[in-house]
Order: sequence, then C-alpha cells, then structure tokens
Amino acid sequence: MNHTSLLDVSSLQLEVRQSAKPVVENVTFTVDRGEIVGIVGESGSGKSLTARAVMRLEPPAIRRAAGRILFDGQDVTTMSGKALRQMRGAKVGMVFQEPMTSLNPSMTIGRQLDEGLALHSKLSAAQRRELTLKMLTRIGIQNAEKSLTVYPHHFSGGMRQRIMLAAVMLMRPALLIADEPTTALDAIVQRDVLELMVELTREQGTAVLLISHDLPMVARYTNRIIVMEHGRIVEQGVTADVIARPEHPYTRKLLSSLPIRGPARDIDRKAIPVVQARDMVVDYPGRGGLFSKDAGVRALHGIDLEIHPREVLALVGGSGSGKTTLGWTIAGLLKKTSGQLAFSGEPIQRSSPGWRQYRHECQMVFQDPYSSLDPRMTIRQLLAESLRTVPQMDDRARNRRIDEILDEVGLPAQEYAERFPHALSGGQRQRIAIGRALSRRPKFVVADEPVSALDVTVRAQILKLFSDLQQH
Repeated sequence: MNHTSLLDVSSLQLEVRQSAKPVVENVTFTVDRGEIVGIVGESGSGKSLTARAVMRLEPPAIRRAAGRILFDGQDVTTMSGKALRQMRGAKVGMVFQEPMTSLNPSMTIGRQLDEGLALHSKLSAAQRRELTLKMLTRIGIQNAEKSLTVYPHHFSGGMRQRIMLAAVMLMRPALLIADEPTTALDAIVQRDVLELMVELTREQGTAVLLISHDLPMVARYTNRIIVMEHGRIVEQGVTADVIARPEHPYTRKLLSSLPIRGPARDIDRKAIPVVQARDMVVDYPGRGGLFSKDAGVRALHGIDLEIHPREVLALVGGSGSGKTTLGWTIAGLLKKTSGQLAFSGEPIQRSSPGWRQYRHECQMVFQDPYSSLDPRMTIRQLLAESLRTVPQMDDRARNRRIDEILDEVGLPAQEYAERFPHALSGGQRQRIAIGRALSRRPKFVVADEPVSALDVTVRAQILKLFSDLQQH
C-alpha cells in the first residue's frame, strides 16, 4: 500500500442494499498529491458511485460491502459525522454532474458561495466577499458584483456549472473530485475551466479526480487514467500509454467510438421549410423594485433561420449567447417579443388553430435531464404521458411503443421501465429524455445539448437514432 498517496482506495465493493447486487467490485487505485487522475467509462459503469464513496455520499440504496478508503492517512469509512463534515468542502471538494440540482434555487449565488467559506474559514464577511468576487471573475462570470444578488435560474446551464466550480475552488481543497465538470460548458469555457483546474493543481498542490466520458479531454489533462466497465477497473496506467496502446478490448471500443464527420447530406432548398423564423426578438423583463427597476435583457436580436426536411442545423455559441432561448422560443416554451414563426409554410401563433398540432410535431430535448423528468413517476409512466394524446392508441399498444422506445435508446424495458429517474445515471436519464421527445415520431426536434451527458458509445448510438428517424 502506498502510504504517501493523498487518496488510497483498496478493494472497494459497493452493492444494492436490498438485493446485495454488486455495482462496484474490487476497485483499487491511488491519487498522489498534485496529480490529475481520470476515470472513464460508459454511463452506469460505476464512475460516479466510486467518487461519491470517497466522501461517503453514496445514495441511501447503496452500501459499502468491503474495502477501505484512506484520505491523507485517515480511514474515511470509519470517520465520525463531525470529522466527515470537516473533511467535506474544506479538504475534499466535489463538483457534481448536474449543476441545477446542486445549487439551492431559493438562495442567491452570493449566499451559496459564501456558505462554505463561512463554515470552514475564519475570514471576515468583507474578506469572503472579496475572495468570492475574484473567483467569479477568474472563471469568466461577467459583472460578478451583480451575480451575487441573483438566483441560479437566471443563469444558463454552462454558467451554473462555472458557479459550482467557483464554490468548490474557493475552499482550495487538497482533493477536487470533478464529476463531468465540463458537460454543460461550451468548448471555449470548457478549456478555460480545465486550464483553471490545472493552474490550481500547480499552485496549491491540489489533486484532481476527473470523472468523464470525454476521452480527448481526459487524454489531454490527466497524468493517469482508469477505465471502468460494469463496476470494475479493466485497465489503468499512464494516460499516454493507455491511449496509444490500449490492452483491454473495452478500452479499444471506447477509442473506436470517437466521432468522425460523415459526408454532407443533399438538402432540397426549394422545399417548404419545416420551420421558418423571421426577425425573432425575445426580451427578458427586468425585476421591479420599490425604488428602482432593472432595464431587462434582450436575449435575441432579430434572428432569421430556415430548417428544411431532413436537415440538421447546428446552433453553436458561447454559454449565455441565446442558443437555448432560441430553441425554447421555436418550441413554443417561451413567448417571443416580436417576429414571425411558420411551420410547414403556415404562420403559427399561440392563438392559431394549428398551435396544438405544432406542439405535438415539435418536441424538445432539454439540457438538464434530471430537472425535466418528474421524480415521482416511473420511466414507463413518463413515456406513457408523452403518448397520452396519440389517437387510437390503447394501453397495450402504448406499452408496446414504450418498450420499442427504450430498446431504441439502449435501455431494455424489462430492466429500466419500472425504475424512477433517481435510480439512473446521468447518461441514462438523458437517454430517457431523448426517448420521450422522439416517442411521437415528431417532424422537428429541438435538441438542447442532447448528447453532452452521454458517453462516446451511447452518443454514437443516439446520433445514429436521430439519423435513422430522418430517413424514415
């Protein structure tokens, strides 16, 4: 056993409490001080559960059956509640996969960032505020002063993830556990955040345990890599060696699933566009106060676009650039301030007779799957709800269709249909969200970061599913 390692996990086994079914088996690895170690694998391979076990944050349904976890020489598995609270945040920080569910919707950003510093440091309120403003500026939040007084829902998904990173990095922990930390970030901010992580590692000697399905990103930023499949480590070693000379078939499968650009489609530009937007403007009104009122924000400035049958239109831009706002407006979830929207050549408005049919034919895949799935409903109930208004579909046909949807997105019905959303991994929840949007075979889909939470093999499968549906 390496006693000099900051983190030493040996023979860790996690299992389901009721059935004693193992979900993580015989996992052994170390993380040295100042080292960046990556854990990669498909959705459901046990990456996040392993990382949560380091902080004793396993879900209630999961228990540790065997193994030992040493952090800085102390056994985490035998720590008291008080010792755990002193370790979490101050010594070990964690950035979770879904920022909207990690941030408290009833607290301002300033209060949430201040909370950890107030609990774990002896700084004054003024010193904590100064540190917080510096960190927000450093991670690319514009107008940091104003950001302290607003709530999480005012920010885009990417901005929320940056705020989560700021909250953890403020504490300067000895170990940073980053569970898909850049899933919701655009390419530029993703690079900036990872460069910031590397910089923090060098400055403070902070170690990073980076969990991701993004192989190119892990290859670039980690010293060592751990490959997991079905709760087991199948390969680990120096990152450059594993990427260049993978020994296990599963590692080779992951590397072979990386996307390759295919030939461009022939699109009939003379055909009537499926969706047509003209001079689309969306304003977010300001917040009114007793003595003052915010001026509000113009999110879209006269957008024009056309989307033809069988066409895939990519909408790219930085976090907060208005991508999601445009998608929500086209899908009818946000009210436009001005402009025209046409579907199959017919003008569409909320008051028009065709609006209901348009909402059926235009479906949305949301960026944050956990927030878009009702936690009280099983997967079968969630999918059945989307098929409720399909004419002449009885219960038997509906259940048959649900089984088809689950097979299409790679989640067999017999295993997943009766589960609740919290019992799925982040990638599996995203597959359910995609399956729900595609269940009615819509003519048009607005996919807001539809594969950002998916591993490379499932990402290829889902994109092929979109392509097959276009052919049909």
